[in-house]
Amino acid sequence: KGLINSPFMEINKVITMPDKPVGRKKELQSSPVKILALEHNLKIDQPEKLKNYELGANNYHCLEATANAGQAGSLLRRDELNIIVDYGMIIPQNIIDTPKFGSINIHPSLLPKYRGPSPIQSVLIDGQTKTGISIMLIDKEMDHGPILAQESFEIDKDDTYPELSTKLAKKAVEMLLTAISEYTNDKIKPKDQNHDQATFCKMLSRQSGIINFNKTAKEIYDQYRGLTPWPGIWTKLDNKILKLLKIKPSNKKIDQGKIFFENNKILIGCKDNSIEILKLQLEGKKPATAKDFINGNKGMNGVSLSS
Repeated sequence: KGLINSPFMEINKVITMPDKPVGRKKELQSSPVKILALEHNLKIDQPEKLKNYELGANNYHCLEATANAGQAGSLLRRDELNIIVDYGMIIPQNIIDTPKFGSINIHPSLLPKYRGPSPIQSVLIDGQTKTGISIMLIDKEMDHGPILAQESFEIDKDDTYPELSTKLAKKAVEMLLTAISEYTNDKIKPKDQNHDQATFCKMLSRQSGIINFNKTAKEIYDQYRGLTPWPGIWTKLDNKILKLLKIKPSNKKIDQGKIFFENNKILIGCKDNSIEILKLQLEGKKPATAKDFINGNKGMNGVSLSS
């Protein structure tokens, strides 16, 4: 939206992931990027793979121009810039190098920290209090290229992934547009990262959400913040998966790994204190509030949980 609304940007083509089957009926669903591009009548490509994909003749397009003599003419030019955000595939070198100014990427961390596929989730899971946005040029290595612009931001102690990612995305639009203008007009120079300080984050999976009650209440709460809404955090109760949909830390001390009901509250013991469960879902059941869950599962009070 930021690029579409910018008066100095002309979008020649949008390349996004192929439509994917979702739900039980496996109905094809377009990415939000594709939906927005269709609304604005933009050209769209959805290659299955980029290995043999070429921008090809689409690197050039005609722009109507008016000559000084007042005669209509046309200007044939090379596309100037690729802008890549959260694409999900390695970008081959031929695509990176095709435009005049190369390829710019937005990465939601203070590079070289948290290179990789899950920087926002990982910074929350690690309990960090600060993160940021890096506008960078892409090279052949992952999140390795030189920096055009970078800014740090404080993380609220209760930010979850959706909240923090939204905050960062809004700021990233401003930074991206400024960086593009200054870079293409030779007002800023790319600066190499300090690769000796690089750290890396991993691809998330369903198993990332398993709760270890040997950890502190804060560590489990940070895991919840980073993994909400997907893959979520979970444990097992009576050999059934128990998803903890909304939690908060508690100062109540309870035996580690045991579930405890008290005054319509659900508490689970951790390494130090406990976590309070505000909303949860037992395998085969609908999501429930703590009060509703207690009413239907009173025999579970004091039971040990497992992962």
